[in-house]
Amino acid sequence: MTAYIGRFAPSPTGPLHLGSLVAAMASYLDAKVHHGQWLVRIEDLDRDRNVPGADQHILASLRRCGMAWDGDVTWQTRREHLYEAALAQLAQHVYPCGCSRREIADSQLNLQLNPQPNLQPNLQPNLQLNPQPDRQLVQQPDQQSRPGAHHNATLVYPGTCRAGLAPGKAPRALRLRTPQHPARVIGFDDRWHGHIEQDITAEVGDFVVRRADGFWAYQLAVVVDDAAQGITDIVRGADLIDSTPRQLYLQELLGVPHPRYLHVPVVANADGEKLSKQTGAAAFDNGAPPERLLADSLQPAARFLGLHVEADTIAAFWTAAVPAWERLLRDHGRM
Repeated sequence: MTAYIGRFAPSPTGPLHLGSLVAAMASYLDAKVHHGQWLVRIEDLDRDRNVPGADQHILASLRRCGMAWDGDVTWQTRREHLYEAALAQLAQHVYPCGCSRREIADSQLNLQLNPQPNLQPNLQPNLQLNPQPDRQLVQQPDQQSRPGAHHNATLVYPGTCRAGLAPGKAPRALRLRTPQHPARVIGFDDRWHGHIEQDITAEVGDFVVRRADGFWAYQLAVVVDDAAQGITDIVRGADLIDSTPRQLYLQELLGVPHPRYLHVPVVANADGEKLSKQTGAAAFDNGAPPERLLADSLQPAARFLGLHVEADTIAAFWTAAVPAWERLLRDHGRM
């Protein structure tokens, strides 16, 4: 068997909040249960959103929580040569696009009003989900937490620039062609949710690999990084589950292995929105003593994941949490 290598990959757009801690905890515990490595990668490609010092705050918070990573921390901004090489490998599948988000949204509205017989893209990604019958054992946020039912739904690209830029239109982004005839349905077995399928032709369309602002797109960078670091298992929040089919397709084109996936439920705020920095989520680590960090952050995050861990110290918490995670996985067929 291939040795387990997992990772936690936060963006330095601010300090970690409770939702980030849930994802970090699940990925950390999964690596420990499988006697594997747990890497930390700072996903800082979106320079416009990076907050100075946030990366160091994130690393300090992980240390205070007793979550020690293996090897050196990596930063995406130090790995851009890898993305350039991947883009060159994908050259025959990539083309320049001059469309703005507004133009894409207008095209979708026009298709809704005047549907074409052979092209009726679904504006809300419709992941086919076969959930495990025991999901009620895991603490859920108040909002509907079905993967795909979140606010980051992808605008379906109608293929406007696929055959070339219109006269007078300047290139903005670079897009990757998705198969058209026949359409491409990509499925995978998620360790938490079961089998999931997505028609990337109808529900995504040709997607961006290099953005109009010149930054590398998340989909390309994460695939390249995971392959370069030998990641075998990805444990992350369910808000990213509808990105997985695109990443599987990129992995296929680049000839790199497919990792296993496990998407944990997403923490919501009082309004039912995903807890995030954009919705004003507070940092879970405010410098409080370790006993408060344990009681106010680590134990609530564990309960959200369905773990009931009694401990008086952070060290004792992890001693109990690792076998608790293993029991949860074994009891519900998620190993």
